[in-house]
Amino acid sequence: MDNKLKVLMNELRGLNVGKVKENEPLANHTTIKIGGPADLFIEPDSIENLKTTMELITKNQVGWRAIGRGSNLLVSDNGIEGVVIKLGNGLDQFDVKGSVLTVGAGYPLVSLAMKISRQGLSGLEFASGIPGSVGGAVYMNAGAHGSDISNILTEAHILFEDGTVEWLSNAEMEFSYRTSVLQKKRPGIVLEARFQLIEGEKEKIVEVMQKNKDYRKETQPWNFPCAGSIFRNPLPNYAGRLVEEAGLKGYQIGGAQISDMHGNFIINAGNATAKDVLELIEHVKKTIFELYQVKMETEVEIIGRK
Repeated sequence: MDNKLKVLMNELRGLNVGKVKENEPLANHTTIKIGGPADLFIEPDSIENLKTTMELITKNQVGWRAIGRGSNLLVSDNGIEGVVIKLGNGLDQFDVKGSVLTVGAGYPLVSLAMKISRQGLSGLEFASGIPGSVGGAVYMNAGAHGSDISNILTEAHILFEDGTVEWLSNAEMEFSYRTSVLQKKRPGIVLEARFQLIEGEKEKIVEVMQKNKDYRKETQPWNFPCAGSIFRNPLPNYAGRLVEEAGLKGYQIGGAQISDMHGNFIINAGNATAKDVLELIEHVKKTIFELYQVKMETEVEIIGRK
């Protein structure tokens, strides 16, 4: 660990901002259970302590990266340089006024969808099987079953690198397929999200939620460590269907395997490395292009040291 990071670590520990660890294996914090160490790993226990953390990161001129529950992420075997900020406990506040929900970035999306459905509020049924956090879902405009975050979000509370905090409207978030303004143009951390939901019949909402959840269980390999959908759908085609038609289901490199259940999922079948997964991704890309002249693009975010 270089001097800048040591100074930062000592400052953060002195201020009791939350958990502060060095060389924390990120395999412990990703749903595919892969990833080398973060030089410095911080889990702030409140919005205020997250702001303090960002101020000190900026002051010490250290690179950073935020994660939520670690779905949709493939972290290099060599880990991540600089700071990894995990949004979890302490950023999981929850408030409902009428049909307007304000919720912290660290709140698990599946738990939120279930809780809201039991209150007779509709709009989050699509999220019943998405294993990420609210912050990650907003960051990448997560979606399923014909809906996504952009359909219900009214505004998002964002902390930017320079320490400024803003509420960005739905339009300012510049949502498109699995993308938001935060990914490229304005890097920032989601603190909270505000959703406009619709009051409905609790029984019907819960029924749709359960149906979506059951569909995911039947068609996707959530009993194995995985990162979620690996490829974006190259519309009008579907990534999983192309992989299946190419005869690649079950294909394995090292400990990484294309799921037998769904062609757009790569599972950690046992001690898989990021290298295994990346080689498997390249094999799929090459095969699909040779067979169908379709360029496959990853939906999973690939981060960390080369």
